[in-house]
Amino acid sequence: MAILKLKPACKNYIWGGRRLIEEFGFDSKEKICAEAWTLSVHPDGASTLENGETLAEYLKRNGKEILGTNCRRFENFPVLIKFIDARENLSVQVHPNDEYAKIHENQLGKSEMWYILDAEENSVLYCGFKKKISKEEFAARIKNNSLPEVLNALSVKKGDVIFIPAGTIHAVGKGILLAEIQQNSNVSYRVFDYGRNRPLHIEKALDVTNLNPSKARGKNYPHIAVCDYFVVDKLNLDGKILSEARGNVDEKTFLNVLILDGTGKISCGGREIFYRKGDSFFLTAYSGEWKICGSCDALLTTVPGNEENF
Repeated sequence: MAILKLKPACKNYIWGGRRLIEEFGFDSKEKICAEAWTLSVHPDGASTLENGETLAEYLKRNGKEILGTNCRRFENFPVLIKFIDARENLSVQVHPNDEYAKIHENQLGKSEMWYILDAEENSVLYCGFKKKISKEEFAARIKNNSLPEVLNALSVKKGDVIFIPAGTIHAVGKGILLAEIQQNSNVSYRVFDYGRNRPLHIEKALDVTNLNPSKARGKNYPHIAVCDYFVVDKLNLDGKILSEARGNVDEKTFLNVLILDGTGKISCGGREIFYRKGDSFFLTAYSGEWKICGSCDALLTTVPGNEENF
């Protein structure tokens, strides 16, 4: 039916840098751009079409059928995709699961995955605990600011994939640039913030945090990430040996193509569009055959059916 090029909603947070402005060309009204929400219908930051209409407005006008049959089981649009530029450390935080979030926040919970685009030599991520701890120790370490001592610190490099189920404590360290695919939610419970004096959400975090060690790394072959809300695949075209990729968007699910790097053309339904680093394309269900030519790294996101093994 359609291939849509999306403009991101840019978010200004105190830990953000300028790479999304300078390297990706995102049009931020602020001096920094911490996050660029490249596929979003969330009211906190909706991506927009070339004509200025929000993606949320487009979907409302055209009906949920264009999301595909795999999305029928969801009340709302299932995913949110963004770039994150961490000039400074992000807070240590945790996201609730769907059941808790619906009761306490009137939103979905949040599982997410990170694809590392760049990382400074000494940059680390936190994901889960080194070993199982008690709820009492967790609360005490929040209070005495020693929580990082028991967190699982991961050194990362370009191309690493980290999956973070709801309930997993985590944080992005300074010097890291990444793409994030997540549930369509903006609920976070902050428990450690490096002395920045922003509000903490300790009681709720104590309710939802998994206190066991986390297995953050690992791939769901042949995909790089799979859960109930999204399936993510990696596309690499070197422009020489491999310079073209094809696929088909049928009735089951829409497709989002997020260009991580490179230049070329994407085409579908008789429309051909030039792409560059940072571009996000939304292909509605029933769009048929698509083709990407050129040289690029890209993430392809779809929604799985109930028959998928998670």
